[in-house]
Amino acid sequence: MGRGKFKGKPTGQRHFSTPEQMLAGTSTRPRTFKRQKRKGTQGIIEIENPNLVKAKNLKARDADVSSCFYTGKTSELSRREREEIEKQRAHERYMRLQEQGKTEQARKDLERLSLIRQQREEAAKKREEEKAAKEQKKSETRK
Repeated sequence: MGRGKFKGKPTGQRHFSTPEQMLAGTSTRPRTFKRQKRKGTQGIIEIENPNLVKAKNLKARDADVSSCFYTGKTSELSRREREEIEKQRAHERYMRLQEQGKTEQARKDLERLSLIRQQREEAAKKREEEKAAKEQKKSETRK
């Protein structure tokens, strides 16, 4: 008999085995779930189907870069992986040159930085002069 408007779902009605039933082996619930073996050619098709085997993709960051390039085993890496490794090396090389100030962008940045430093020094000198002038004016008015 349902309560109110909604009826109970069949999934909500659970029946548990008692410990005595489990020890006696009269429980209706199986203890382990074993895979059923397939009969005939189904088992063979499952094993030999190349589409079921997922190829393991090697990511560029996981690849052992040092051993591949120095031993000449570049043919083991795919084209994408080789391109990714070359891209990383080129970026590292560019960043090293950038730190040393040898690239065009680094030169422009250094020029901009020196210009900004010069402007800041001039502004600081101007402020010091104005401050000194104010102090001198105050000391003159006190006398």
